[in-house]
Amino acid sequence: MDVRTRRLLEAPLMPTLVRMAAPNILVMMVQTSVGLIETYFVAALGTDALAGMALVFPVVMLVQMLSAGGMGGGIQSAVSRALGAGRQADAGLLAWHAAVLGIGLGIATTLLALTLGPSLYALMGGTGGSLGAATAYATIVFGGAILIWLFNALAAVIRGTGNMVLPALVACLGAVVLIPLSPVLIFGWGALPMLGITGGGVAFVAYYAVGSTVFAIYLWSGRGVLHPSRSLPKLTWAPSREILRIGVLSGIASMTSNVTVIAATGFVGTAGPAAVAGYGTGARLEYLLVPLVFGLGSPIAAIVGTALGAGDHARARRAALTGAVAAGVLTETIGLMAALYPAAWLGLFGDDPAMLETGSLYLRIVAPFYGFFGFGLALYFAAQGAGRVGWPLAASLLRMGVALGGAWIAAALGFGITGMFVALAAGFVAMGLVNAFAFATNRMIPAPPDPGKARAFAAAKMT
Repeated sequence: MDVRTRRLLEAPLMPTLVRMAAPNILVMMVQTSVGLIETYFVAALGTDALAGMALVFPVVMLVQMLSAGGMGGGIQSAVSRALGAGRQADAGLLAWHAAVLGIGLGIATTLLALTLGPSLYALMGGTGGSLGAATAYATIVFGGAILIWLFNALAAVIRGTGNMVLPALVACLGAVVLIPLSPVLIFGWGALPMLGITGGGVAFVAYYAVGSTVFAIYLWSGRGVLHPSRSLPKLTWAPSREILRIGVLSGIASMTSNVTVIAATGFVGTAGPAAVAGYGTGARLEYLLVPLVFGLGSPIAAIVGTALGAGDHARARRAALTGAVAAGVLTETIGLMAALYPAAWLGLFGDDPAMLETGSLYLRIVAPFYGFFGFGLALYFAAQGAGRVGWPLAASLLRMGVALGGAWIAAALGFGITGMFVALAAGFVAMGLVNAFAFATNRMIPAPPDPGKARAFAAAKMT
C-alpha cells in the first residue's frame, strides 16, 4: 500500500482533516471567487447584464455540482475505496473511465444547454436585454462544457488519492491569470476589442482548458499514487458502473439544490429584473457555502472511503461527524454575519434600491439557517465516500419539496416574496435533520463491528 494511502488510515484524524481541507477549501474559494469577481466586472455593464448573469449562474452551478459534487463524488469514492482495499490497478483503470465519462457528459451538456437554455432563461423571468445577455454569456460558457466536466473528473481522481494540494495550486495559479484577463476581454484593452458579457465567458472557459491539461499531464506522468496506462485500455462496464452507482444518485441530489434556486428565481422574477438581480446576488452567498463545505467534504469522503475499504468503520464515522460539525459551525457563522449585515455582501455588486431590498430580505430570512445546510451537506459527502447516498438523496428531495411547495403555497396565499424565503429556510432545516437522523441510526455509514471483530481487525492491522 502506498504510504500516502496508509496515512489516510493511520494518521491522527483531526490534523489529517485540517491538512487536507486547507488547500481544498482554498481551491473551492478561488473557483467561486473567480465567478464573483467576474460578476463585479459585469455589473459595470448595467442591470440587464447583471440580471443576465443571475439567470445563467444557477445553471452554471448545476453543471459544476453535477460534475464536481455529483459524478466527481462517485469518481472519488470509487478511487479511494479501491486504494483502501489495496486494488491499485483497478484505481488506475478508474482514471481512464472517469475521463471518458467526463467527455461524454460534457458533450451532452453542451447540446442540452444550447438547445433549451434560452427558453429556460425566459421562464426564469428573462426579458429583453437581460434575456439577450443571458443567452450570449451561456453560449460561450456551455459551448465549452466538456472542459468543465473533464476538469472536475480528473480533479476527483486526484482527490480520491488524498492529494488536495495539486487542485489548489492549479486553481490559484489559474486565478492569477484569469482575474486580469476577464476585465480585459469584457471591456477591451489596446488591440483587443470590447466583448462585453461574452468576454467573461471566454475567460471562464480558458481557465478550465488550462486546468484540465495540467491534471491530465500529472495523472498520466505516473508522479502520483496512481499509474494509469499511457494508451487507452479496453473499457469495461464494471468500473463505469462503480462510478455511476454513486455519481448518478449524487447528481440527482446536486440537481435538487440548483432546481430549487432556479425555480425560486422564477417566482421572484414576477417582481422584475431588479428583484431577480437581488435574489440572484443574495443566493450567490448560498452557492459560496457549497465550495466551502466541499473543501471539507472531499477530504471526509476520501478518509471515509479509504477507511471503509480497509474495514475501519469507527474511523470512517469519526471522520464524518467531525467534518459535519465543523462545516455546520462555519456555515452558520457566515449566515449570521450575512443576516446582520446584508449590505456588506450585496453592496459589492450594485446599489440599485430594488436589488438591495430583495437581496437583504433573502439574507435576513434564509441565512440564519445556513448551518443546517452545511451540516447536512458535509454528511452527504461522507455518504459518498461510504457508497451509500440513498438517505442524502432523500434529504435533498425533501428540501426541494419543502422549499418549492412552500414557495408555491406562499405565492398562492398572497404572502409574496417573504413567504417564499421562509419556505427556502424550512427546506434547509429539513435537509439537515434528515441527514443527521440517517447518520445517528447507522443508515448512512455502518456502525463498527462488535468488539471481538474490532480487536481482530486491530491485531491484523498491527501485523
